[in-house]
Amino acid sequence: MDLTTALDHLQAHVNLEASAGHIEGLSLDRIRAVLAALGDPQRDVQIVHVTGTNGKGSTVRIAAALLHGMGLSVGTYTSPHLERLNERLGWDGRPIGDQDLADLIADVARIEPLLDPAVGSPSYFEILTAAAYKWFADLAVDVAVVEVGLLGRYDATNAGDGAVAVITNVGRDHTDGGAGWRAAVAEEKAGIVKPGATLVLGETDAELAPIFAAAGAGEVWRRDEDFGCIANQLALGGRMIDVRTPGATYDQLFLPLHGAHQGDNAAAAISAAEAFLGRPLEEEVVADALAGVAVPGRFEVVGHQPLVVLDGAHNPEGAASLAATLAEGFASVGRRHLVVGLLEGRDVSEMLRALGVDAGDDLVVCTPSSPRAQPATALLDAAAALGLSARRIETVEGALSDVLEHAGADDVVVVAGSLYVIGAARTWCRAQGLVSERV
Repeated sequence: MDLTTALDHLQAHVNLEASAGHIEGLSLDRIRAVLAALGDPQRDVQIVHVTGTNGKGSTVRIAAALLHGMGLSVGTYTSPHLERLNERLGWDGRPIGDQDLADLIADVARIEPLLDPAVGSPSYFEILTAAAYKWFADLAVDVAVVEVGLLGRYDATNAGDGAVAVITNVGRDHTDGGAGWRAAVAEEKAGIVKPGATLVLGETDAELAPIFAAAGAGEVWRRDEDFGCIANQLALGGRMIDVRTPGATYDQLFLPLHGAHQGDNAAAAISAAEAFLGRPLEEEVVADALAGVAVPGRFEVVGHQPLVVLDGAHNPEGAASLAATLAEGFASVGRRHLVVGLLEGRDVSEMLRALGVDAGDDLVVCTPSSPRAQPATALLDAAAALGLSARRIETVEGALSDVLEHAGADDVVVVAGSLYVIGAARTWCRAQGLVSERV
């Protein structure tokens, strides 16, 4: 297969990321069958497994940078991608090449006819997960830092056994918000914890502590008790942080990511790296690794005069963090322009409130390119109900082009919402010369 043929094969399978349907029959049986047919490559891979409602992607990138800085060969598996599927599979900071990705998908395709019909055909995500584990095993990486796709217990990535499990936080994604939702989400996320593993727990809700204590970890490292970001200040181009872990204290670290929440992600990532290695990290390695971290699409500044920010704030907690980051370090004498598009399942009014949209803002709503997209008209209606004025421009590219045409040099332009929106915006910005690298 070449990459085009491989992607066509992949798209012929059920893709729950692009499906508006309800997920039923949760099980790891199918991914385990696929992996068994491939020779169980996940058994040959040491894993740091990361879940949480927000901060997973940033934590994965920081942890991977730290472990690579310590001299290890490091694989990464993340989801979803912004622009190209290759972004999901990485090795020592580089995305997988086209032919390598095509070959891996072909490897999975060859064993599909051998699967027991009772387990069914693997999904899009299961194929990619199996491909990732096979790639990491073939490369003989020292460690793979793996991001959960959805919740944890029944996520395809959980067919691998993490020596370290990281749970960044518990939020309301993928739940109806009914009674007991926090405990239900916590139980699913705790499902990635394997017997004897070290759990790096970022969630601080005391009511959920018994759930995580019962998950079977050999050790539980708790934020604000065993580790944490003990100083977190705004700096030019990011944050200046001090981090305490069970093994050490790391002072005056520059983190080139925006938002106070990234300090918490860094603390969890440093702790995860310590837990995996079983010892503190060299201070110079930590400083160098953090200074080189980039997380595309997470408060990513891609333009100045006007300031242009892309942020995949797709839930209320993420939207509130975006608003706080803007208020703390990006106040402007000009007008604020927001381009917003959301997927189904999001409370539009709650999202607009969390973003802090007010009557003086230029709010432009669009429709993400996804079967799960909420139509822009739904965002218009919600804005009107809140007493906000909004404009509808159907495509992300059209909305961003229009806003930048009319924005002044002192204005702020923020693109937020679904990662489908951010990916489209990033591709458009690249075409305009605003984004020079593909990561």
